[in-house]
Amino acid sequence: MRSTTVEKKPLPEKMLTAAPLAQSSTGESSTVTQSPVESWTEILVRLPPKALLRCRAVCRAWRGATSTHDFLLAHHARQPALPLIYAYNFKCDGDRVKFLDIIPFDHRVGAATADRLQSVAQIDLSYPGMEVSCDGLLVFSVGENRNLSVYNPATRQYAPLPQIAGFMLLGMYPHSPTGKYRLLLYLSDANLGQDGSYVFSLGSDQSPRYKGYPNAFELMFTRPILFRGNLHWQILESAGNMLKVFDTTAESFRQMRAPPLPYPAHLFEMDGMLSMSSFDEATNTTIDIWMSQDYDNELWALKYRVKLPVADLTVQFGKFVEYWNFMVTSRDGGVSMLVKFGEWLLQFDINGKLIASFHFRGLVPAEHCLKQTLVQHTFFPMLQGYVVNNSSFIGC
Repeated sequence: MRSTTVEKKPLPEKMLTAAPLAQSSTGESSTVTQSPVESWTEILVRLPPKALLRCRAVCRAWRGATSTHDFLLAHHARQPALPLIYAYNFKCDGDRVKFLDIIPFDHRVGAATADRLQSVAQIDLSYPGMEVSCDGLLVFSVGENRNLSVYNPATRQYAPLPQIAGFMLLGMYPHSPTGKYRLLLYLSDANLGQDGSYVFSLGSDQSPRYKGYPNAFELMFTRPILFRGNLHWQILESAGNMLKVFDTTAESFRQMRAPPLPYPAHLFEMDGMLSMSSFDEATNTTIDIWMSQDYDNELWALKYRVKLPVADLTVQFGKFVEYWNFMVTSRDGGVSMLVKFGEWLLQFDINGKLIASFHFRGLVPAEHCLKQTLVQHTFFPMLQGYVVNNSSFIGC
C-alpha cells in the first residue's frame, strides 16, 4: 500500500473559497462561499482509514473535524466494500496454521498485483477462522471449540464473546429499530437451551433470545449476504432451489424463490441487485451468474455464463484440483472472478480471460467483503475482555 505524506502547514483561519454559479437574469454571476472546513473535509472523507489517521496529526482542527460521529459515518459510507481473501501462513515444521492474514482485494483490472496484496490484520491464534463480516466488523472463531470474538481492523478494537459459548454463528446484522448490532445464532445443545435460532445483541448483558426455527442448522452450510435489510442463504432442496431470508427488522424467517442452480451457489451484490454465482461441478469449466431482475417479485435472469480454459490452465499452473474455491466480485460496474487453482489464486474477467495470478500456498477467497469503518461503537467497552491493539491481532 502506498504511503500518504501530508505536509504540515498552518491553515489560514479566515480562508474562504468561492465557486461561480450560473449567471442571474441581470447578467451578474453569483457565488457561493465555502468554509475551509467544508472544503478539506470533502477531501479527507474520501481517504482510506490508515491515510485519514495520519492526516489527523496535521493539526488540532483536522483531528477534531474528522473525529465527530457524523464525519465517521460519512467516511464509512465512502469506503468501498472490498472482497476479502485469506492467506494462511503455516509453521515450518508442519501444516499447522501459524497465523491468518486478512487481505482486502481491489479486483478492478490492473489494481491488484502480487506485491500489493496487503493485509489489514494478522490473527495469531490457534485454528483461526473468519465467520462473518458486517459494516467493517469481523467475527472470528478460534480454537478447537470455535470460540467467537469480534474485531474492528480499522480501530483495532477486539473483544471475545464468552456469553455465546456453545452457539454457532449464522449471521450478523444492524438492527435498525434499536441501532444495535446483533448476531443470529444456532443452538443444538439441549443442556444450554431449546434447539433452534437465537438472537444476541453485542454489548448486552442478557442471554441470547430464542427465535424458533428448529431447522436453522441448514443455514450453517452457506455464507449469508445482507441485502435490503435481509440476510439471505441458499438452500438446496429436493422440491427446488430456495433462499431462506431473515428479516432483520421483524427478526423473522421466510422463503424466496431462487434460480434453478443444481449446485451450491455464492450470493453477492452486483449493480445494486442481489446476485448468485454457481460453478458447474459436472464440467468444471463454467460459472453461471444470475441476477434478481425483480427482487420483490422474485424474478431472476441469467446474466453471464463464463467458460474457463481449464485445459490451458492445467498446463500453465499444474495439477487441476477437484474442488474449486471461487468468488465473483463486482465494483463500479466491473465484474471479475477469483478462482483457487492448486497453489494459485487466479483472477478472470467476465469473458473468462486470465488477468492476474497470485502464487501463495495458503491464499483463498473468503466469500466475505470488508467496508472499513472508524466509527467508535459503544458496545465494545461493554464486552468482557475488551482491549485495543490486542497482541493476538497484529495491525497492518
